[in-house]
Amino acid sequence: MLFARSSRLAISSTNSALTSYFTRASYRRFSSTSPASYEYILTETPKPGVGLITLNRPKALNALCSPLFQELNDALSKYDQDKDIGAIVITGSEKAFAAGADIKEMAPLTFSSAYSNNFIAPWSHLANNIRKPVIAAVSGYALGGGCELALMCDFIYCTSNATFGQPEIKLGVTPGAGGSQRLTRIIGKSRAMDLILTGKNFSGKEAGEWGVAARVIDGGKEELLAETLKTAETIAGYSHVAVVANKEVVNKSQELSLREGVEYERRLFHALFGSKDQKIGMTAFAEKKKAEWSHE
Repeated sequence: MLFARSSRLAISSTNSALTSYFTRASYRRFSSTSPASYEYILTETPKPGVGLITLNRPKALNALCSPLFQELNDALSKYDQDKDIGAIVITGSEKAFAAGADIKEMAPLTFSSAYSNNFIAPWSHLANNIRKPVIAAVSGYALGGGCELALMCDFIYCTSNATFGQPEIKLGVTPGAGGSQRLTRIIGKSRAMDLILTGKNFSGKEAGEWGVAARVIDGGKEELLAETLKTAETIAGYSHVAVVANKEVVNKSQELSLREGVEYERRLFHALFGSKDQKIGMTAFAEKKKAEWSHE
């Protein structure tokens, strides 16, 4: 994780257009619960069934720190447990999804303190514990920890001018929140080794070409967020039981052999015949009607 030099990351003000976008009455119309009060993130429910989390440290280009992750983990867990939420989106600002980790927090650490306290282990809560789909909407910088946070999400939408990278080598450390592992699985050993050993960045366009991003959106943050929320709303409109199961089987493909993965998939496929939504979905299809999911 890297928080770039302060002289490069200073910004004069919050993006007023984005702030206006978040505060429109129509944007909050579908809220199923009152937004929690956080210091470092914003939470909204902008579409039916969609929870939106916006990283909100504008003066630090959303540099990641332990207090921010405490809030992020809390919001993720609440959305994951909310029966009305079917998909979650994480985003940042126009200039930065997250420019990296906060070096001021990390610099004083010793091996003993970092190891004893299992420093940054809670940052993996998203990847390890959240069952509902999470989409990263990335504009601007996603460096170090910011890149790792995006990679923890189930898939990424980004702008063509987004900037990704794992430049930890420049600080004398390695990626610490899964960047070396997830990036290598996506783009291959050779390309990942090149990026991690040199600290070079790669663009949103390259992220799309290499399979890091599922979609690259032309335009700015508002167009990016609109497309991401549209996809999240589509996912949230399906059976929540089936959505969680589909996420699970895809993730298992990264851990199991092909034979084991196919067997695991088949067992979960069989299990879904015990759900109410399987009967609702297949009956609706046969009768040429729209399924009215029970999420059970």
